[in-house]
Amino acid sequence: MKFFIDTANVDEIKAAAAMGVLDGVTTNPSLAARETKPYAELLKEICGVVEGDVSAEVIATDYDGMMKDAVELAKIADNIVVKIPTILEGLKAIKSLTSDGIKTNATLIFSPSQALLVAKAGATYASPFIGRLDDISNHGMELIDNIATIYNNYAYATQILVASVRHPLHLVEAAMIGADVITMPFDVISKLIKHPLTDIGLEKFLADYRKANKG
Repeated sequence: MKFFIDTANVDEIKAAAAMGVLDGVTTNPSLAARETKPYAELLKEICGVVEGDVSAEVIATDYDGMMKDAVELAKIADNIVVKIPTILEGLKAIKSLTSDGIKTNATLIFSPSQALLVAKAGATYASPFIGRLDDISNHGMELIDNIATIYNNYAYATQILVASVRHPLHLVEAAMIGADVITMPFDVISKLIKHPLTDIGLEKFLADYRKANKG
């Protein structure tokens, strides 16, 4: 499974990269708005930090506008993946961009039928938002399971990119299902390594060492 970080903060990206587990980045206009640099400049810097794919989202919601935004984003760096909303105009844009050799990430997926459509259109990634489904008392991880079954049934090349991740259990469940990628905020990535029994065991080892070597 690939680990992406969901942020536009360069310091967080560098910290995650230093852990040795980072494979890519996902961003969006909301995340970028929290930073001080212009969007294009910020994306260029991020693409210089990571070798893997960096998802950058279009602003337009019509076909012509999305195509224009996508071409400009793709010029920033070779590892840019263009995020396209999963709407009718977005499907058309995904099909055209795929034909032009530009990678796409179909975002804001909330149903198996949406995931099937973007795969048929040729999306590189499909991004189901599990946390937002959990927020409205739906089973977000059930969607991942359904999408994985559909993609396996028909051997679609589109990768499942699990998004809107709230906690480490989301990662474990997605990995057990077999999702290709998961994107997480930095605080979730930081929690993955933590376990209270590890902390207790380490403290005991250190206490025993100090006891045996005092003086």
